[in-house]
Amino acid sequence: MEKKQSDFFEQVYQVVRLIPKGRVTSYGAIANYLGAKSSSRVVGYAMNAARSQKPKVPAHRVLNRNGQLTGKHHFSTPFEMQELLEKEKIKIENDTVVNFKKLYWDPTIELAL
Repeated sequence: MEKKQSDFFEQVYQVVRLIPKGRVTSYGAIANYLGAKSSSRVVGYAMNAARSQKPKVPAHRVLNRNGQLTGKHHFSTPFEMQELLEKEKIKIENDTVVNFKKLYWDPTIELAL
């Protein structure tokens, strides 16, 4: 992995670690917060690579812009992402977070100085 990409991945991990339990965000919101609005796909790549990071990265809290669990295939089992969210009292129906807008955590707002 080239240095520039690994630096971006580390910035993504820092933001994702700040998402509170019981809240979710989107790939695009993180990309926008980091000043790379068109890089939501790269945020997804970072989430795919997050498994080995220390401290842990709660990648299960990052969803697509519609609240769908599009990254679930990158977890140990196809059900792990949903199970982790449900442990945080987040209800899932048809691979989508119920009350997504209510639970949505926007780093641009939440981390404003």
